[in-house]
Amino acid sequence: MTYTGKVTVGGTPHVRELADLIITKVAVGPMSNNAYVLRCRHTDEQLLVDAANDADTLLEVVGEAGLSTVVTTHRHGDHWQALAAVVAATGARTVAGADDAEEIGVPIDVVVTDGEEVPVGRSRLQVIHLVGHTPGSIALLFDDPDGMPHLFTGDSLFPGGVGKTGSHDDFVTLLGDVEHKVFDQLPDETWFYPGHGDDSTLGAERPHLAQWRERGW
Repeated sequence: MTYTGKVTVGGTPHVRELADLIITKVAVGPMSNNAYVLRCRHTDEQLLVDAANDADTLLEVVGEAGLSTVVTTHRHGDHWQALAAVVAATGARTVAGADDAEEIGVPIDVVVTDGEEVPVGRSRLQVIHLVGHTPGSIALLFDDPDGMPHLFTGDSLFPGGVGKTGSHDDFVTLLGDVEHKVFDQLPDETWFYPGHGDDSTLGAERPHLAQWRERGW
């Protein structure tokens, strides 16, 4: 199957095979949350991005290889509803952004800030702190040495705009962070994986940044 990033709740997960990582995307729950299992091809160590809603489905994707780490991209409950059950079943350590960790209803073992790295086997994911959707939202960048960058954005960036914010000031902050820390730093071929819905590339979204700023959401 060619990876498209188009998944549906109850449907078949999509798998993308890179030289160092295998990425499996699955949609779960009534809010159609995306969750991503990353497996190191060299060590079989696995990391889950967002234990959202459906522990049974997530554990099925994880399989017998087990799980070393769960990263929660932000504090909103739909992104960590299954976290307690997944951790209980796997013993995985929990990771979240420093400014959101205390608001997540499961103890966080490792808090991270901008520029830090989270390992998955031999690969490293760079933490990008994006303020606005929540104070401690993070994105995770895998800068593939054998291909294009891959960015897991949580609810901070979607095809068609940045994530929902509670005020205009928060919107300005989030768009500023996304512009400066993401679009200004990464090439057009960067593929990003959001917390809901379809994937996109920075190149597809870059022409619309001024439009997003003008409309205010």
